[in-house]
Amino acid sequence: MHDILINWSPQETRVAIIENGAVQELHLERTLERGLVGNVYLGKVARVLPGMQSAFIDIGLERAAFLHVADLHTSGPHHGKGDNGNNVPPVPIEKQVFEGQTLTVQVIKDPIGTKGARLSTQISVAGRMLVFLPQDNHIGISQKIGSPEAREQLRTRMQALVGKPEEGGGGGFILRTNAEEASDSELGDDIAYLRKTWGLIRQRAVTQPAGSLLHQDLGLAERVLRDLATEQTQAIRIDSQQQFDLLKAFGTAYTPASSAKLEHYRGERPIFDLFGIEEEIARALARRVDLKSGGYLIIDQTEALTTIDVNTGGFVGARNFDDTIFKTNLEAALAIARQLRLRNLGGIIIVDFIDMVREEHQHAVLSEFRKQLARDRTKTTVSGFTQLGLVEMTRKRTRESLAHMLCQPCSTCAGRGQVKTARSVCYDILREILREARQFDPKEFRVLASASVVEMLLDEESQHLADLSAFIKKPISLSAEPALNPEQYDIVLM
Repeated sequence: MHDILINWSPQETRVAIIENGAVQELHLERTLERGLVGNVYLGKVARVLPGMQSAFIDIGLERAAFLHVADLHTSGPHHGKGDNGNNVPPVPIEKQVFEGQTLTVQVIKDPIGTKGARLSTQISVAGRMLVFLPQDNHIGISQKIGSPEAREQLRTRMQALVGKPEEGGGGGFILRTNAEEASDSELGDDIAYLRKTWGLIRQRAVTQPAGSLLHQDLGLAERVLRDLATEQTQAIRIDSQQQFDLLKAFGTAYTPASSAKLEHYRGERPIFDLFGIEEEIARALARRVDLKSGGYLIIDQTEALTTIDVNTGGFVGARNFDDTIFKTNLEAALAIARQLRLRNLGGIIIVDFIDMVREEHQHAVLSEFRKQLARDRTKTTVSGFTQLGLVEMTRKRTRESLAHMLCQPCSTCAGRGQVKTARSVCYDILREILREARQFDPKEFRVLASASVVEMLLDEESQHLADLSAFIKKPISLSAEPALNPEQYDIVLM
């Protein structure tokens, strides 16, 4: 069982999922930086790239979005088997789209880093229990729903509710897991809502100019009721009376079960202070994560992949060294799965557990790791231990990580994570003075640098500075500039 806390302000909505008193997931949405996934746009083809079988589409954003041939909806054969049993090759993208063409497209992946949004022409509109696929006629059922018999029964019910295209029905639907216990009237209401939404999208597509937003997915607070709340949710608390009223109205119409769990938090202390969530966010941005046993994790996030290193630290509680390593790795498996959810780390992830000699220990740790990852809403794939003793895994990247949303690269180190030592900068300065002394003939060289560099030149490097001054036969003066960062300096010719 878990609780959901919603901290709302006009500029930002933050959601924390609490289980057993600990934060398991953090979701954050800023009004000016709302994610684009689910948004439907009227796009214009800017460029077709046959070599990459893709196209760049202008949807009115800063960067052109990306459409791959695999994400193009076609009414004819695309992939599959032909009459003769051979694979039918996909129709090349240059035969399906052309520059200047307008397309109704949907964002399936947010822009990340330097990459533009990824698009699909297969439009889907999410409802409370159903996902509507207006260009298809297929009825899909979530694999998490009951037995094959239960799924077939639901499919039969849905086909009757959807109706035939010639009778004004049709369209494809996917039943979400929360549709399992739904009545025909609830499913019918969802179908009507989704068809109405699609009708509005089509109407805007013929009246709006290219680059227009035709449909926007629900905000984070509404998605809590639609997507995050489950039978395991005990209470949903929100700290804004205005948003509570809006959510109550939305929930009563679309998610009555979730709406019944909605509470307005009126406490004096900020809602996120109840479970120390502000401190948890600060820890989720740190490189080091301490384990209760005394061990710790080191998490490094790079452009290509994320590495997680497990260390025993001060843990010496077990009877022998093998048991110490085993118990640290077991605790780390649980902590890593939680950190992946908290930080929303995606892409390739390499975990360096402490080397284990016994094979049964390796199997137990891997089994525990997979068990903890199974709780993740986001798709994960885990390989076994490699020859180097590393665990390779992937976690689907659907939005920016917490660190990328809340932080930016350091202006001093430019994202390197380290800066030159004061001594290295001193030697750079001495070389630069020598270089300029060969070209110019000033009365004096004045060095402007950070306080730590000036201090070292006056103390430990004073002899080298004096020797250089004697060699070039010019005085060298020093000036500490608080505004300069540790690597910055300037040499002024007086």
